[in-house]
Amino acid sequence: MTTARYRVGGHVLCVQFADADATAELIPSFRPFVLEEGKSDDEPLFTMTVDSTYRYDGPRTEVGQFDGSGNNYGVYRMPDGGYQIEMSNPAGELCGILTADRLFRKCTTQLLREEWTNRNFALNNALMMAYAFSSAEQQTVLLHASVIRKDGYGYLMTAPSGTGKSTHTYLWYKNIPGCDLMNDDNPVVRIVDGRPIIYGTPWSGKTPCYRNIQAPVGAIVRIQQRKKNEIRRMSPVESLAQLLPAASSMKWDERVYLGVCDTLSAIISSVSIYELGCLPDAEAALLCYSTVGIKI
Repeated sequence: MTTARYRVGGHVLCVQFADADATAELIPSFRPFVLEEGKSDDEPLFTMTVDSTYRYDGPRTEVGQFDGSGNNYGVYRMPDGGYQIEMSNPAGELCGILTADRLFRKCTTQLLREEWTNRNFALNNALMMAYAFSSAEQQTVLLHASVIRKDGYGYLMTAPSGTGKSTHTYLWYKNIPGCDLMNDDNPVVRIVDGRPIIYGTPWSGKTPCYRNIQAPVGAIVRIQQRKKNEIRRMSPVESLAQLLPAASSMKWDERVYLGVCDTLSAIISSVSIYELGCLPDAEAALLCYSTVGIKI
């Protein structure tokens, strides 16, 4: 068995490869986050064992079937409070099963297909879910957002898939000097010393932006497509309602859900949240930056 350790969002993750044909090469997006031997003795947030010989044949109760980017996730609860999550690709093929204790601290992933893309999909998603659900009580949240950095601050653009988050951050990059992309799909926001900090992660959707960087949050902007460009600051209640759907959570799990809500409340109390109705043009990016940007 080989072991790899990573640091993502300030948390240490431990991955143990029990399968002879499974190595860290299955998750290349994690390379920038490798933690070298002896660099940290921090307790891991969770330990993930990749072991396709593992079997759980006990009773379980179905929580539900959920869609994510065309993939299906079947979620099941075991009698001891632990979980099994079955991960299927858009073709409906079962690619992997994540089995975890109720805190997602000890996890096992079975890789059920031979193709590299399906094995990568299963392990990558298992790690993302284990991260989101094990860190929920540690003022840490994974948000579905695209993040642009300007003058040392990270600006998160959130919206349902296909609305234009990535388009908007690209318009910042193209039209506002000094911008760079931090992450394009699933950044981590963590409260550190009372301040929200945004981190790049190994999960960035279709854009290969896997950067081990961090920045204080400048603002969060909820994107909506409209026929003209307009922006307004949202109230705390509106902000929570808009951010909750963007957070990786489990509404049926009180521990996870309350942890995510507490973290979002801390974020909302510390930074401004805006609603941007916009066209996909340079004027929208300039309006947004002139309103939310922290001027140094």
